[in-house]
Amino acid sequence: MSLIARNKELNMLTQALDKAESQFIAVYGRRRVGKTYLIREAFTGRFCFTHTGYYNLPKDQQLEGFYSSLKKAGLHCDESVPGNWMQAFDLLEQLIDQCRDEKKIIFLDELSWMDTARCDLVPALEHFWNAYASARRDVVLIICSSATTWILDHIFHNRGGLHNRLTLSIHLAPFTLAEVEAYVRSLGSSLNRMQILDGYMVLGGIPYYWSHIGKGMSIEQYIDYLFFQRSALLKDEFEYLFRSLFSKPEAYISIIYALASRRKGLSRNELLEQTGLASSGDTTRKLSELENCDLIRIYQSYGERKEKRYQLIDPFILFYFHFLEHRSQDPEFWMHQVNTSATYTWKGLSFELVCLLHVEEIKKALGIASVLTDVFTFSAKANLEEGIHGSQIDLVIKRADHVTNLAEMKYARDEYLITKADDDALRRKRSDYKRVTKSKDALYVTLVSPYGVIRNTYAGNVDSVVTGDDLFQ
Repeated sequence: MSLIARNKELNMLTQALDKAESQFIAVYGRRRVGKTYLIREAFTGRFCFTHTGYYNLPKDQQLEGFYSSLKKAGLHCDESVPGNWMQAFDLLEQLIDQCRDEKKIIFLDELSWMDTARCDLVPALEHFWNAYASARRDVVLIICSSATTWILDHIFHNRGGLHNRLTLSIHLAPFTLAEVEAYVRSLGSSLNRMQILDGYMVLGGIPYYWSHIGKGMSIEQYIDYLFFQRSALLKDEFEYLFRSLFSKPEAYISIIYALASRRKGLSRNELLEQTGLASSGDTTRKLSELENCDLIRIYQSYGERKEKRYQLIDPFILFYFHFLEHRSQDPEFWMHQVNTSATYTWKGLSFELVCLLHVEEIKKALGIASVLTDVFTFSAKANLEEGIHGSQIDLVIKRADHVTNLAEMKYARDEYLITKADDDALRRKRSDYKRVTKSKDALYVTLVSPYGVIRNTYAGNVDSVVTGDDLFQ
């Protein structure tokens, strides 16, 4: 199967081969997002050396595996298994010297797994790059790890020999709706866009989560297959996700649990209070790492005051807390649950999240893709003396052309019927926003709904409508 969607990242990797100097490249991102697949597809048949670390094995077995990979790659030497990583990288240098390829492409996957307790992997890597590879013009060193925090700590934030040595870094983000659609089509699935949207609320844009869908399966059948059947493929995914991303996951999980309790997110003080974590640089680093793993977003909220907030944005994790943490034993749970009022309420909240993950597509639908914008949320507590009713607007797009779009997201399986109650609520939100922010912009109400809206009296009070098809552009 050919590579789907990753054209920008693929071009960045292949263009690195045209550089006159050796290249040191890091590819990072959330578990299961397709990092290894991207690199292998980019350089199929062109590697001088590839090696993948072994999960939870000690140093001597890691070194044996590395030595075995060197031999398979064609290393000619009489030396035995290296006793440390300095010796191992010396052997890698020998292999590169023997390689006749114009560019010597070296791929070290799951590098964090190779970094066992009390080993010299990082100093050896530093020496290999600084004393050998960077002195040449033909080495392309690519490193990758599911443990994003390891890459950030040991490579990006390295204060020693690897400080500022990367020539290229690629943060591989989850697929958008359009990219998921292209991917499932390549797998032979005929899911329509509404089914893909419903699936995205559960699986997000993680390619691996979509990769097992079979022809003729509905999205409800597929979710049962992944999570609820007796030998469900992803029934333990939550545990594996955090164990793979973080060497000591407990504090990160406590942050995730706290954020899961408030769909709109928490301020820093609220988060510290709920988790018991200290207000320190270490906590700030953990939050940044969760953001780099595409699990949370850090955004600005405006209202009576401006504050930074933290929100859980990973669809799978949110689905886990609603339906998997205390998993039903019904192997067809999702098929039986999907039309209940509780699930419909959950879908309403999840649709809002999908919209927040597709702001660029919403801007394109509004014809403002090239307009400079500031995107944030707005909230105001009621203060009737000042004419403020109390409002929450999850998506505000403030534009450089002196227009602000106040977006309302409504999930529906048909065209959405705007009622008098909806119209009143939208009017209150626009009024609150203007009173609190004292904005001089023209305020346009934008409604986002999968099938648009029914044209009635109240629909005329909405300035623009964005549909589900627009989210797939």
